[in-house]
Amino acid sequence: MIPPNLMTEAMRWFGPGDPVTLAEIRQTGATAVFSALHDIPYGEAWPEEAIRRRQAEIAAAGLRWEVVESVPVSEDIKSRTGACDRHLENYRLTLRRLGAAGIPVVVYNFMPVIDWVRTDLAFRLPDGREALRYDPVQFAAFDLFALRREEAAEDWGPAMVEAARFCWEKLGTVGQEAFTRQTLDLFPGVRLGLSVADFRAMLARYGGANAAGLRENLRHFLEGVLPAAEEAGVRLAVHPDDPPFPVLGLPRIVSTGADLMALGALSASPANGVCFCTGSLGARPDNDLVTLVRNLGPRIHAAHLRSVSRSADGSICESGHLEGDVDIVGVVRALLAEQSSRRRADRPDWQISLRPDHGHRMLDDFRRPPPACPGYPLIGRMRGLAELRGVQRALAACAD
Repeated sequence: MIPPNLMTEAMRWFGPGDPVTLAEIRQTGATAVFSALHDIPYGEAWPEEAIRRRQAEIAAAGLRWEVVESVPVSEDIKSRTGACDRHLENYRLTLRRLGAAGIPVVVYNFMPVIDWVRTDLAFRLPDGREALRYDPVQFAAFDLFALRREEAAEDWGPAMVEAARFCWEKLGTVGQEAFTRQTLDLFPGVRLGLSVADFRAMLARYGGANAAGLRENLRHFLEGVLPAAEEAGVRLAVHPDDPPFPVLGLPRIVSTGADLMALGALSASPANGVCFCTGSLGARPDNDLVTLVRNLGPRIHAAHLRSVSRSADGSICESGHLEGDVDIVGVVRALLAEQSSRRRADRPDWQISLRPDHGHRMLDDFRRPPPACPGYPLIGRMRGLAELRGVQRALAACAD
């Protein structure tokens, strides 16, 4: 018998073009998906028929669309410029339409210009699996010698500048061009084929921006959309910064426990919540994830579960879901305790949806078409989901 207090098991699905099909996701044992309408331009309202069509497609496969990941926040909203007011109205309209369809959680992030940052999409592990990895020396080389950002040397410091210079010169002219192109194309949320000049222009929009100003823009966003979310029965869940520290001179404001508590202070609305990503938050050794779950408990509306290995040189490699430096078992125990607390309080939204975040490329993943997004192969994520399922059931059995 399946214990009744488990979290909902889900997988991310990128839509009809995803080489991982809904039928395959169902075979992993997942009962729900995190999905989005990725073809809708940022800032535009999602058409009601498109939402219903996607929802029906998911339901026809025997799954539920539990979490929208994500309704992107446009750069106009993040910078509070341009078409900010129109984009806010479109965001409200999208939330109303999602609520009318009965989809209860919307994930978003407030990272300027770029989402997550990696320097290697296929880092080979000793056993042959491939992982995503961030190497600060490589990223510093891009920032200093390809992008040539004015403040880069000051931000990185003398020792890192010299290490990056050695890395850059070792590449040679042809290697430098290939490395620059590869790095530009690694940035999610920006178009392929972007030039260095294009990217500099995108960064210039935030010239002089600081954390306090970005947090004020986040407050403005929440003030503008939370009433619509509450009315629609939708809960918003901010995704932490990835990596959880400033990059390319851009401020980050959802990186630490203090940041997440400050988010709660921006609005007491129950719709103002968090997508608890153990990989993003776990990239900082000063984030105590189990304590964070306990402190944020009622505001956690979704969970991304993965682990990372942190190295002394500052590199961060995505490890197996039960490997690395993140206490996944402790986090799952704390999330199950939070669910039990919600059930005792008769909260209708007591159940948290989790998904195995990212996964190693392994086994038949190497013979399948490339995943829709780096880090989302089928077999590696299925392994992660199976491990998380085992942790859940073992902890639930011990609690009984």
